[in-house]
Amino acid sequence: MNLDIKLHKKDLPDEIKFSDKIAIDCEFTGLNIERDRLCLIQVSSGNDDAHIIQLDSDSYDAPNIKKILKDSSINKLFHFARADLLFIKKFLGVEVQNINCTKIMSKIARSYSDKHGLKELIKEFIGVDINKQLQTSYFGAELTDKQLKYCAQDVIYLHKIYNSLNNILIREKRINLYEKTIKFINTRVELDLASYKEDVWSH
Repeated sequence: MNLDIKLHKKDLPDEIKFSDKIAIDCEFTGLNIERDRLCLIQVSSGNDDAHIIQLDSDSYDAPNIKKILKDSSINKLFHFARADLLFIKKFLGVEVQNINCTKIMSKIARSYSDKHGLKELIKEFIGVDINKQLQTSYFGAELTDKQLKYCAQDVIYLHKIYNSLNNILIREKRINLYEKTIKFINTRVELDLASYKEDVWSH
């Protein structure tokens, strides 16, 4: 597969436009929202492309990507949206609109499996066994070609995975349950920001 990978500093260029469905992923310096920071946002139109935005950690001034994230007419596909939305909310000050999450879709659709990571979904639905070794590398400095390729693979497959999972949800008559569940995602992020990590529904 020939990937069209472009690295942008601070923000998306003005001339780049997307259609009504994009895949998004983020990279952080760690997963602790109190300590770690948002480094990258990757965006793909689903056409073997990846726009990788290396954000300015001093200002996080990125009006073009913020506008896209807030645009309710654009469907944003995430995998594990909860983490990405949490860092986006804190560092960009944006509540993302029109969200889908392939991890939540997988947990509701793929009751035949207990493995819902992106690596497993890519292997099942795309037939590609990706290497996640660079998941723990540092994304806060100059990026290597291997890091850029790693970042790209986290978004280039999401459109096809979303379509496959959506078909299962429809076939198993679970699509309404998923649609009700995903509506809660921004509230779940607010709970995370307020340090409610536990299941608030538990006894």
